[in-house]
Amino acid sequence: MPKNEMPSHHGVEVSHNDEYPNQTMKLLIERTSCRSFSDKKIASDVLQLILESGIHAPTGGNLQPYSIIKIETEEVKQKLAKMCEQDFIDKAPVNLLFCIDWHRLEKWAQLEIAPFTATSSFRHFWISFQDTIICAQNICTAADSLGLGSVYIGTVLEFFREIQDMFNLPKGVFPVVLLCLGYPKTRPKPRKKLGVDVIVHESKYHEIEDEDIKKVFNEKYPDAKFEITEKRLKKISEVCQNVHGKEFAEKCIKRIKEKGYINAAQRYFGLHYCADSMPDSNDKFLEIMAEFGFNWFKKYQLFEEKTT
Repeated sequence: MPKNEMPSHHGVEVSHNDEYPNQTMKLLIERTSCRSFSDKKIASDVLQLILESGIHAPTGGNLQPYSIIKIETEEVKQKLAKMCEQDFIDKAPVNLLFCIDWHRLEKWAQLEIAPFTATSSFRHFWISFQDTIICAQNICTAADSLGLGSVYIGTVLEFFREIQDMFNLPKGVFPVVLLCLGYPKTRPKPRKKLGVDVIVHESKYHEIEDEDIKKVFNEKYPDAKFEITEKRLKKISEVCQNVHGKEFAEKCIKRIKEKGYINAAQRYFGLHYCADSMPDSNDKFLEIMAEFGFNWFKKYQLFEEKTT
């Protein structure tokens, strides 16, 4: 691998030789993200069935506060692939853009002379975000069960305004995630996960001992020893100093040089999801959210009847 190329951060591949009580359990446990699609098209009846599985997912109050933009046009797929820097978006025969949609429900409320403040309510935003993702995951699972592959693209969050223009999204409609669907050229092996004993807490949250934390992550990323380069050291040092100060940056670089490699945590938060830049756009995202017609983070002013 060239020294200027960023190494993969998805973790080690694993093989499952377990026996499952049914195919659904096997599908859920061995599910993988597909980033290599064949030229085989998805039949319309198959796609319709997959979409049906999504819209039958549970939602708060059964309101279904989401919309799905189905993307099959080559020109649009190419534009998304270039924008998100993911070539396989263009290769997937179908891309689905999942959006929170309170626009449709607001229009319904207006037509029926009903009060409406959902776009100004954090409660509504929080539940509708969950509803949208649950719908997407239903579709992902249904697609995998029919022999297709799928992968989520979260980087649409870097292009909210562009996506709004591309798909003519009205106010009250907010893009959440893109899902690529298609038949895989090859189906990758599952990646190592933290176990139930780590993720599930009995009755209440319990702290894991420091050594156990290191142990379980070393087991998840046993080969995560990334090569030291001057460029990477400089970047990690800058990130550490920006977030925690000079003393912490020196401590981090010292640890890297002592070990002779960049570990998985340093790679994640110092080189990939950089800890200094990730919070930088918070104000921008709130500004964009307001542009999309969502104001749940602002004080809502109730109507007051004026009297003379």
